[in-house]
Amino acid sequence: MHIRKLHISVLLMLQICLLVWIARPAAADIYRYEDNDGIIHFTDAPTDKRFKVFMRDLKKDKQLRTKLHLARSVNAADYDQIISKCATKYGVNPSLIKAVIQAESGYNPNAISRKGASGLMQLMPETARSLKVSNSFDPKDNVEGGVRYLRFLLDTFRGDVSLAVAAYNAGLSKVAKYGGIPPYNETRTYVNRVLSYMQTYQAN
Repeated sequence: MHIRKLHISVLLMLQICLLVWIARPAAADIYRYEDNDGIIHFTDAPTDKRFKVFMRDLKKDKQLRTKLHLARSVNAADYDQIISKCATKYGVNPSLIKAVIQAESGYNPNAISRKGASGLMQLMPETARSLKVSNSFDPKDNVEGGVRYLRFLLDTFRGDVSLAVAAYNAGLSKVAKYGGIPPYNETRTYVNRVLSYMQTYQAN
């Protein structure tokens, strides 16, 4: 679904919202931006940094990149101390760490993806081994390994958070190959989602 080049009007905005609401079972996040001519662009697959989240698909958000084995109760605050320590140790913004955890596992330490990534920060087995993470389902080990990897990616891309997050999702080689965020809908959506979460955490 791509809704493009719509002029500003209250009626039109209401129509868009109504259409999105009706289509919710097959919905996705909706992004928008207003160009220099005052034309508003809508899409569910943003390819430009000017797009900002307009309407979020909460159901799909919970299922992003991972098949969750949900615990009866998940309390994100339980991991604040671990995140804080790792953020200080590796010099990584705690809001970025929280955003990655939210996007990767929804704070479920037992999450396992279809590709075999596991734990809070969804470490692939080979990545976990290279980071010397002995137990990916142990929150402390998992978060420390994930944050160490984020630090490496941030250093590699000279502090560019968007590229570091893209590499976390698609792999370092893919970002290097395309010289930027790879042209994959999943990766572009993932980057926008993490940055959106990060802004929310920073605001709170």
